[in-house]
Amino acid sequence: MWDAPRMKSPVPPKTGHVLELFYHRLFDAFGPQGWWPGRSPLEIVVGAILTQNTNWKNVEKAIVRLDTAGGLDWGVLRDIPLAELAELIRPAGYYNVKAKRLKNFVAWLWEHYNGDLDRLRASPLEALRAELLSINGIGPETADSILLYALKFETFVVDAYTRRMLERHGLIGPGAKYEEMRSLFHAHVAADVDRYNEYHALIVALGKSNCRPSPKCAGCPLEWHLATAANGAQ
Repeated sequence: MWDAPRMKSPVPPKTGHVLELFYHRLFDAFGPQGWWPGRSPLEIVVGAILTQNTNWKNVEKAIVRLDTAGGLDWGVLRDIPLAELAELIRPAGYYNVKAKRLKNFVAWLWEHYNGDLDRLRASPLEALRAELLSINGIGPETADSILLYALKFETFVVDAYTRRMLERHGLIGPGAKYEEMRSLFHAHVAADVDRYNEYHALIVALGKSNCRPSPKCAGCPLEWHLATAANGAQ
């Protein structure tokens, strides 16, 4: 089993410098990612909900089926029977559960914002985030994906790839909570929608190429940091 190097403290004093270096190393290695791969804010919201526990290729298939059926419309999503929606998004997996989650979001949008996604942008970030988290089936990662990619709020999206990178490089301890990791980026990376957008996408690229469950550290864009982390240095 691979043992991640441990820093002398969970949040070392030069974390901001390290996270900035990580961003530039990842960008140099992978280039701009062009996220989110959705054509409209509505499609991004739908994709953020459907991508839970599945890969993006399956989500794309589900979105194409929805689009072909005229389902990429808030009014249609409100009125379509649950069973019919579930069948349309079947390629995304867990389609019955995800259909309910999508319906929950749409019902909330109509009840509180009259089905107008643009109206959400007038709300303060944390207040709106709390509203999203109150919707059954919308967790922190999905909420932040909607906020960042669909609504252009300055919030960092944390996922399993983010945890893996931070833990293996000693920037968090084992068992760190989602909010702790999000706060780490908010504290040490300048608040900027484009930077947060690109950084999260680059971390996903790293997780797919090198920082896998069984890591491929040789040739990793961040390989240089493992040695310094193991020595408790920045």
